[in-house]
Amino acid sequence: METYIIIIIPLLAGYLLDLIFGDPEGLPHPVRFFGSLISFAEKQLNKGRFRFVKGMLMAIVFCAGTFLFFYGAIHFMLSHSVPVYFLFATAFVYYALANKGLITEGKQVFDALKYKGLEAGRVRLSRIVGRDTSNLDAQQIRVAVFETMSENLSDGVIAPLFFYFVAGIPGMLTYKMINTMDSMIGYRNDRYEYFGKFAARLDDVANFIPARITTILMLMVTFSMRGWQYVLKYGHQHKSPNAGYPEAALAGILDVQFGGPNVYHGILVDKPLIGSNSREIKHEEFRMVSSINQGVCLIMVLSMVIYFFQV
Repeated sequence: METYIIIIIPLLAGYLLDLIFGDPEGLPHPVRFFGSLISFAEKQLNKGRFRFVKGMLMAIVFCAGTFLFFYGAIHFMLSHSVPVYFLFATAFVYYALANKGLITEGKQVFDALKYKGLEAGRVRLSRIVGRDTSNLDAQQIRVAVFETMSENLSDGVIAPLFFYFVAGIPGMLTYKMINTMDSMIGYRNDRYEYFGKFAARLDDVANFIPARITTILMLMVTFSMRGWQYVLKYGHQHKSPNAGYPEAALAGILDVQFGGPNVYHGILVDKPLIGSNSREIKHEEFRMVSSINQGVCLIMVLSMVIYFFQV
């Protein structure tokens, strides 16, 4: 069987499943399994001396183990049952993509804010962000949703697709392990400062190229010159070496202001402002942002399909 068929069919099928169904809440999910492994290891290792070394070794073992497991499973299936391989690979492409879920969660925050009030919006937002939402006003809630959607368009959509392009299912799932570790232990606080530092830096490296691909695609689908200006002016000012670029792109596309102080895990973090127009974000603007996410994901998938057809 041609190599491009082995790659393209799971990619398209997984993309379509995510587009239609989103995250399967009632089904087992590899990210939840990764989270359980990380939580167990952190409780055993994150104490005493040499926390940085122990955190680094944990990250290396988990990433290597993930890659080797999926590499072995894929090759075994291709050798023994190609139909089973297609089912397996399609399922994990579907699991690894979070585009529909990201849009759905964001819309639920906007809808809760509009139809149920400020407190309902705060509660719903707390499901998808790490910041303290208890004192946010309506504008801050909408800003938080759009910041999260732009950042996670990279982390949850383009980065998994990029690593599928580079190394197939093993690469895609290894990236998900890296990203899960960062989301769980990649914090600068007393508990994780040393133990999670390697995982956080590894996530920065893994997302370096995908964040910039995401930014370029966002600007391509909107033809936004102001977006380019914002990226060049504000993208590098973010504390993260990656998140600032897609955030700046979306702020420029919408001509709004992102950033500013927020409380994360009890610590006040003063993020740099992106943009100068502090206009009110309207409820109706969510539709445009969701269409940007859909367009970026579609262009990435189609670009990969065209590439593999030509190889």
